[in-house]
Amino acid sequence: MPFHRYVALGDSFTEGVGDHDASLPNGVRGWADRVAEVLSHDDFTYANLAIRGRKLLPILAEQFAPTLAMKTDLVSIYAGANDVLRPRIDIDRLVEAYDDALGRLVGAGAHLVLFTAYDPGDSPVFGALRGRFAIYNELVRQVAERHGATLVDFWRLRDYRDDRMWDVDRMHMSSAGHQRMAIAVLEALGEPHDLAPPELGERQTLTPAERRAANVQWARAHAAPWVKRRITGTSSGDCLTARWPDLKPVRR
Repeated sequence: MPFHRYVALGDSFTEGVGDHDASLPNGVRGWADRVAEVLSHDDFTYANLAIRGRKLLPILAEQFAPTLAMKTDLVSIYAGANDVLRPRIDIDRLVEAYDDALGRLVGAGAHLVLFTAYDPGDSPVFGALRGRFAIYNELVRQVAERHGATLVDFWRLRDYRDDRMWDVDRMHMSSAGHQRMAIAVLEALGEPHDLAPPELGERQTLTPAERRAANVQWARAHAAPWVKRRITGTSSGDCLTARWPDLKPVRR
């Protein structure tokens, strides 16, 4: 049966950061918009409440009540990665809260789409947290099984090891990455689609010296501001609102 009311929840991953489009709210498009366009039919509406930088508990506090009020039949949510990146975290406690909230959505009639986090093993910055992410992912897999959710196992999507699937900040998916994720979501749901595989363009080849220079530039432009926000307790989404806060027909 087709879905009629789709609400996307979460952080920058679902908001669409990295998939730049100045004509859209917050200047981004993202995989969830792409999925909604494919699912759209005459009696279909879509909302996207995700805001970049949000941690798991604020997502539950801010986004779940409006979603329940919308009486949606399809909810996608990615939450927790921003928590795992913090110096201290109680993963079990967070996933317990996540599990309880998801149970309320399922009880209200929603089908869930959940995600594991990406494997950061190759990252010189986030690779040290690989064990944390692995624990978080296994708990999410258990939650998905318990609620009969559709799971998109980002950890196992190895084509994301290609730099071209990531935006210049190396933290968010590029337009190609969002296109690939939309395909992964639709295929996990068993939904037919005609989305083309992402066009990656030519792979850039750098000399060791060029690579070092690029890493320094990245650290100044992206890593340092990210660290500063962590230290000051601010977020890149502090002044933003949800892109599509109400259920509406999909723009094409």
